[in-house]
This record gives sequence, structure tokens and C-alpha cells, in this order.
Amino acid sequence: MANKLLSMHKVRQILLFLKQGASQRSIEKEVKINRRTIAVYLQKFMESGKGFDELLKLSDQQLEEFLSLIKPIPEDTDPRKMELKALIAGYTAEMAANSNITRLLLWEEYIRKYPHGFKYSRFCDFFTDHAKVNNAVMHFEHDPAKMLQVDFAGDKLHYTDRSTGELIECPVFIGVLPFSNFDYVEALHDATLPQVLKALNNLLDYIGGVPLSVKSDNMRQWVSKSCKYEPTFPAMLEQWAGHNHIALLAARPYRPRDKPSVENGVVIAYRRIYAQLRNESFYSLAELNKAIREKLALHHQVNFQKKTFSRLELFNAKEKPLLQSLPTSAYYIRHYTKAKVQKNYHVVVGEDWHFYSVPYRFIGKDVRIIYCADHVEVYYGTLRIALHTRNFTSHGYTTDKEHMPENHRAILAHKGWNVDYYLQQATENGLATLEFFKKVMENKLIVDQSYAACTGLLRLMKQYGGPRMENACKRALKGYRFSYTTIKNILEKNMDKLEEDESAEFRIPKHANLRGPETYNIN
Repeated sequence: MANKLLSMHKVRQILLFLKQGASQRSIEKEVKINRRTIAVYLQKFMESGKGFDELLKLSDQQLEEFLSLIKPIPEDTDPRKMELKALIAGYTAEMAANSNITRLLLWEEYIRKYPHGFKYSRFCDFFTDHAKVNNAVMHFEHDPAKMLQVDFAGDKLHYTDRSTGELIECPVFIGVLPFSNFDYVEALHDATLPQVLKALNNLLDYIGGVPLSVKSDNMRQWVSKSCKYEPTFPAMLEQWAGHNHIALLAARPYRPRDKPSVENGVVIAYRRIYAQLRNESFYSLAELNKAIREKLALHHQVNFQKKTFSRLELFNAKEKPLLQSLPTSAYYIRHYTKAKVQKNYHVVVGEDWHFYSVPYRFIGKDVRIIYCADHVEVYYGTLRIALHTRNFTSHGYTTDKEHMPENHRAILAHKGWNVDYYLQQATENGLATLEFFKKVMENKLIVDQSYAACTGLLRLMKQYGGPRMENACKRALKGYRFSYTTIKNILEKNMDKLEEDESAEFRIPKHANLRGPETYNIN
């Protein structure tokens, strides 16, 4: 008999042919089974004591059991296996409770106690088999618009601060609607609760509605006091939830599988967004989030694997219509504080320790500061005297040029001049002017040393006019000294107005001190 059991369909075919009195040779030709196998099954039919009709009336399962076609799995009585199976649950719990305990350590303790026990590789196989049985995953059906799951990605994104060249780390907030797997991803300044609430507002605006509930893990921004049955949420978060008519939920502590959709959303974000942005550079948080939105939109348009529709299509068709309406205005946290305008016409927001400018005429005045996650407003009495975009750079300055005195603006403008600025001004005046400016810069050890001379040349250009400056530079380029003084002397002495015949031969002018050839006549 073959090692592989015949299907019940084949067994019933054999029974039918035998009932009809067919020979084993003819049955072999019809069902394509070896005669020896047919003989073995015929022997089993005869030993059963039942006729062919009775056997055909039995169900497949009854026929298998009656003919003993399925051999029972023998019970494993190996004492070593019995011992290790009794221990493996305790070992697994011990490893989960203490990360310092390894399989190798447990095996060493096991083999000392049971010298005839299994080797290390077989010992590890028992751990694998135990995990397969005890880590089963349950499938859940999610209702549309019922829940939103949120979390932070473990890896951060970055942008470069143009002023310092510093690489700024940004935590990444992710939200997922489990029914449609419609995602939202946003990089934040930090992971504080005000930033989380700002991201939640943006998320609700992005999906165009409000689900019935929102769930996260027990991160400190979400849960102020952990409890498996009644977690306590921060008052600010509860105010946001009340404003948007949404229920707050928290996963059980250390149970990430309570929010599997967003955990999977983090993995997808790594592959569909992080990976595609890895070779790009960004110079502000706004630039970074704009690129994230673009990649996110493309991700939503990709069809699910082995399905003919995308996340966007499923969300628009079956989930978005069931979302609650957005409130008339978003929930914002507003902070109030007071400050005195410093001598440098700035006030400080102590939470970030960042300085913001106000008009210089308010130096020494007491003002009120009102700020939220996005903006900083400064009031003198009831008059708003300054409005800035909030900056989270510690000990940094945000300055509006309009708030500065005239002399400070001039200094700031001068500090902003560089090689490109001076060469651009020279180019607009003429080619000779441009060439002379380049010569001035080349004659200095470092280009910064030439900025003062270039500033003086620009003033001469303004004083004497562009055409005279161009002529003066043409004249000066014939010499070997390239400086501010050279051009100044030419312009003051009106040498730029002299017309020169470049084709005339140069001759020394005649004067009384010249000696003629007769002076050198040697007899």
C-alpha cells in the first residue's frame, strides 16, 4: 500500500466498482490506482463485516474511522520532553519579566539539573513551539467611523536649521482609522501635549470629520494615571475630547496589540514615507510636512494587496459619510503671561525661553503675551503690537525688521551684504565696474576684508553717478592698484572725464631739466 492515503473520492470509486462486480484489473485502469493498493482496500472492506452498500452510505468521516484509514497520533511519552514541557511556560514568563535572562542561561541551569536533557538547539525549538501556540493572533472586524487609533513612530524625521546648520529631530505623530486603514502622518516640534492636540486638530481636519472614539497607548501625554479599567486622562485632553464630542480610550499598559492598526500604520509609514524621503533635505518643519503629505496622498491611492480598491476609495465610500461633523471652530490652547520689554526691544516666552521682538518705542513697558501652539501675540493694553509665528528654539530670537530703529536696520542690512550682493550691484553699473570689484576682492587675504572697500565704492557710485563710476573703473583697470582710494582720487580730480588716445605713442613731456644728445657728445 502506498504511504499516502487515498482520497475519499477514490475510495468511494473503488467501492462502486466492487459493488458492480468489476475485476481489480479493470478497476486499476479506471481509477489509475495500483492493483496491490486496491487489494489492500478490498481486504479492509471485507474485514469490516459490512456490505458495499452499507459502506457507501457512511459519511467520509465515518468511513475513515470505520476502516481505520487515519492512524491516531501516538502520545509522546519521552520523559525528557515531558520534563521540559512542564518547565517551558515558567522559563518564558521568567524571560518576559527580566530582560537580562537569556535562553542560554536557562539552558545552562536546565542541563545542570537534568544532565541527560536536550542540547541547546533542541531546547530553543521548544521555546519556538511554545510561542507559536501561545501567541495566536485574533482577527477583529472594525465598524466604520467608530474608532481612531493614534501613536508616535519610534524613529524620528529631521530637518536642517539654516541659521545654525543643526539637524533638528522631529517626533512623528501617526493616526489610523482601522476600518479603511486611512492614515495621517505629521512631524511635530516636540511630543508635548499641546503639540499632540495640534496634530489631532489637523488630523480631524484632514479626514473631514470626527470618529466616535480615539485610542492610544499609555504615553504620558495621553494618560496621567494608568489603570487597566479606568485610566485617568489629562484635563486638557478631556477638554479637547469634549469640544469635539469624541470618547477617549487607552490601551492596556504594555499591550501594543490593543491598537494593532496604528502599529501597522507605523510600519507602513517607514516604508512608504520615511524610505522615500531618506535622500531629501528639508530646511523647515513646514517643508518636511509638505513632503510627508505628498507621499501620504500617493500611498492612499495605491490599491490594497489582492484587492481592486484603495484606502482612499474605501474611506470616501463607506467611512467618511458616517463621521460626525467637525465643530465650528478647532480647539486651541491659549496661554497668558506678562513681561517687560527689554532694552533690545524683545520679550521672552519662558516656556520655550525664546525671544520675540516688539516695536522699539515700547522698551521698558509692561506687556501681555498670549500664545498657542502656532502663534505668539503681544499686547500693550488692548493694542496688539506684535504677532509672530511661534518658534521653539531655546535662547533663540525672532525679530521683525519693522520693530527695529533706523540705525539698527542699516546695520542689519550691511551685515546681510555678501559677495553676490556687491557683484550684482557692480554688474548693474557696467562691465568695467564688475571687473574692478572682482580685482578688489582678489587682492585681499579673505574676501570679508574687501567688504568695507566695496561699500565705499558703492557710495562713490551713488555720489558721482553710474557713468562716471564706469569710466573711473576703466581708467583704474589700466593700473596695478585696485582699491577704494584709487577710484576716489580719479573721481575727485575728474580724471575719468579725460579723453585718452590709446593709439598715440607715449612720450616724455618736454621740460627744462631734459638734456639733449649734445650733452653726451664724447670726443
